[in-house]
Amino acid sequence: MTSKLKLLTTGSGLALMVLGATPAFAAGTASGTTITNTVTVNFQVGGVSQTASTGSNNITVDRKVAIRVQETGSTTTSVVPGQSAAVTTFTVTNDTNATIDIGLTAAQLAGGTAAHGGTDNFDVSSLGVYVDTNGNGTYEAGTDTAVTYLDEVAADGVRTIFVVGNVALAQVNGDVAGVTLQGQAREGGGSGAQGAVVTATAGANTAGVDTVLFDSAGVVAGDAANDGKASDDDDFTVSAAVLNVYKQSRIVSDPVNGTTNPKMIPGATVEYCIVVSNGSGGAAATSVNISDPLPAQTTYSSAYGIFQSGTYTGSAPSGTCNLDGTTGGSFAAGTVSGTLGTINPGTTRTLYFRATIN
Repeated sequence: MTSKLKLLTTGSGLALMVLGATPAFAAGTASGTTITNTVTVNFQVGGVSQTASTGSNNITVDRKVAIRVQETGSTTTSVVPGQSAAVTTFTVTNDTNATIDIGLTAAQLAGGTAAHGGTDNFDVSSLGVYVDTNGNGTYEAGTDTAVTYLDEVAADGVRTIFVVGNVALAQVNGDVAGVTLQGQAREGGGSGAQGAVVTATAGANTAGVDTVLFDSAGVVAGDAANDGKASDDDDFTVSAAVLNVYKQSRIVSDPVNGTTNPKMIPGATVEYCIVVSNGSGGAAATSVNISDPLPAQTTYSSAYGIFQSGTYTGSAPSGTCNLDGTTGGSFAAGTVSGTLGTINPGTTRTLYFRATIN
């Protein structure tokens, strides 16, 4: 009796088994890779082992194109009025299983809600895109390179991108400028020149390397899923000087008790302390001038004078005015005037003087 065995090669099932394995990297097996699977069938005829029969199948790994653009951090970028080279940072990742170029476009919002909840109401000037040339994660003018695309980004490659702009001096506390960064997958293979936009292969699978776009929808209008683009946003929020002003007083003496448990009676001497604090994290407040009209029920004590730029212990208004200021200021037309000059963020300065209750 003659025995015949028909060998069936089931390429699609074998391919699913191979491709179903978890890749070591997000990009997976490199496109263009040939995956060969060979099956061996052993058999006997009349109890005698025969030469094994084999069948093999080759598949070519297609190109899965996916890029990611992500803001670094999760809060707004704080800036001050007049700041040059304000920086917000993004990462651009090539999840494609091939080397590609990635085009880059930065843009600004035109009103509406910014990335971190504020309302966009101004634009930074001289908006530019720079790649982190030395990989230290910090923007360095003159070192990091202005770019319009990333050249020859390998599979699983990550680049740090800085979006940089200037903040006008006229901007005030709480102003918000929203910015976006969009990446576009482009053909690689030619170093030093940006490749053409990557497009998906139409129709059925071919024997060659086909292209599938596999990106998520981005934040930029028109950036849909599976379009070869990726985008994210961030914003600049102006943190200008915010001055908190308090006025404290203490009884120094009265005509009856002198300096021992004095009371606020006519003829008593009162010391006024004007406390000015600049909140932390913003800009320095410059040319800080004080004008304090005295109440009609008091008389300025010219013998004591005015003291400027004193320090303060504790948190206003419950702390203590340190009597360590510098003589200065003026009194005219019933008004005490003085200057505290520049008050840096997180700093408190005082102006103090004395008056008599009429």
